[in-house]
Amino acid sequence: VTVTTRLLVSHLSGIRHYEKDITKVREEKEKANRALKLTKTCQDKEQKEKEGKGTEKTDSGKPKKDHEGEVKRQNSKPGRRGKEFEQEEYYLKEKFESVIESLKIFKNDPLFFKPGDQFLYSTYGFTLLSAVVERVSGQKFTDYMMKMFRDLDMLSTVVDDNEAMIYNRARCYVYNKKGRLVNAPYVDNSYKWAGGGFLSSVGDLLKFGNALLYSYQAGQFKKTNDKLLPGYLKPGTVAMMWTPVPKTEVSWDRDGKYAMAWAVVEKKQQCGFCRPQRHYASHTGGAVGASSVLLILPEELDSEAVDTGLVAPPRGVIVTIICNMQSVSLNSTALKIAREFDKERRAQ
Repeated sequence: VTVTTRLLVSHLSGIRHYEKDITKVREEKEKANRALKLTKTCQDKEQKEKEGKGTEKTDSGKPKKDHEGEVKRQNSKPGRRGKEFEQEEYYLKEKFESVIESLKIFKNDPLFFKPGDQFLYSTYGFTLLSAVVERVSGQKFTDYMMKMFRDLDMLSTVVDDNEAMIYNRARCYVYNKKGRLVNAPYVDNSYKWAGGGFLSSVGDLLKFGNALLYSYQAGQFKKTNDKLLPGYLKPGTVAMMWTPVPKTEVSWDRDGKYAMAWAVVEKKQQCGFCRPQRHYASHTGGAVGASSVLLILPEELDSEAVDTGLVAPPRGVIVTIICNMQSVSLNSTALKIAREFDKERRAQ
């Protein structure tokens, strides 16, 4: 078989994630698919009942069932979602001197499927991707990335090296089996720098998001191109990165597909006065004792404003959240925040 960098960056390579047993992975996928079908069936049934009988409302104006479900979700304990963090390899303590050396963890394991056939989110796929960067560039992957972060003025973004003295490094927390808050266990992330080995700040992630959004939109401002500096990436490169790839899926947004290292929701509205989808790109992060999200909601640019040069990129809303708590779902919160800011901008 052939594993390309495009397959790696879209999680279609067949390389395993933390779970080594393919049977368990298939069982979990089947459960998720059944749950999704059941949810959709229930939603369709509720919609028909509402159309026939009307809807019982709460004081807040929300349907009663939806309101009760939301209260239940709000009162549920954080840090209890799924079993992913039960995998032993999350808690590796071995230090690797290079990403190429860390390939020994999975290099002799069989592929779960033929590359390109199925989607399976794989941190180790990105470990292999970083090894490609290391070999091609002739530099350590971490050195290569640090130069890029300096170019982007992300001066607070560093490698999560346990031995280094890192100013303002936060402590991380998890819930134990009794539901009590405790310090996160010691881990060494040198086996997965590309998939979860950097520390950053919300300010730096906003710079990163703005750099990408600027690059994405710069090509649309044709009348002002001679006045604009080029983006860090070519517009076509970002557009390619944000183009959904067939056979992919996204766990944190059912409307989305995976693209190239980003989850993407495309602009879509099937019927008039039905729920519209706005185009946005996002990615969540989950590590031992920490959770994060970066979401980019590009502005739907008016062609007249663009042609006359009345506006300049980047145009849109960027939201990032970082918390030192494990297993916190942040994408829906980030999307709500982005939509509120977008609504406020439109009202002005």
